[in-house]
Amino acid sequence: MSKISWRQVSALALAAFFVVGSLSNIFAPGSIYEEYLRWGYPHWFHFVTGSLELTAAVLLAKARTRLWGAALGCAVMLAALATVTLHDEYGHGLPPLAVAAVSIVIGWSTLSPRRRRAPSRASEVVQRVCR
Repeated sequence: MSKISWRQVSALALAAFFVVGSLSNIFAPGSIYEEYLRWGYPHWFHFVTGSLELTAAVLLAKARTRLWGAALGCAVMLAALATVTLHDEYGHGLPPLAVAAVSIVIGWSTLSPRRRRAPSRASEVVQRVCR
């Protein structure tokens, strides 16, 4: 059995969150639909939000596109945070802020292994000269 890292688990959990969010926006019940209208968005904008969230989920599910998914998910959550903040609904600001933070952590953890490359030949030469 292969080991599953915390990076995979957290990315898949965030992807699942975005799937649920996308479905609730795409098939928006009356309350969500009315919130979008109250915030001044067009009647079709919940489809845009849901589609962006679903795209973020798909991108997060694959390691190769995880950074893009984390970036898109963070952008969607920051837009949600801006919306509720501009409409003085501060109580609704914590969830998108928390999800944006998780997206940043997942994006950073995706970048992290790429930065841990083996030293290049040039750095080996510099280390020898400095000894």
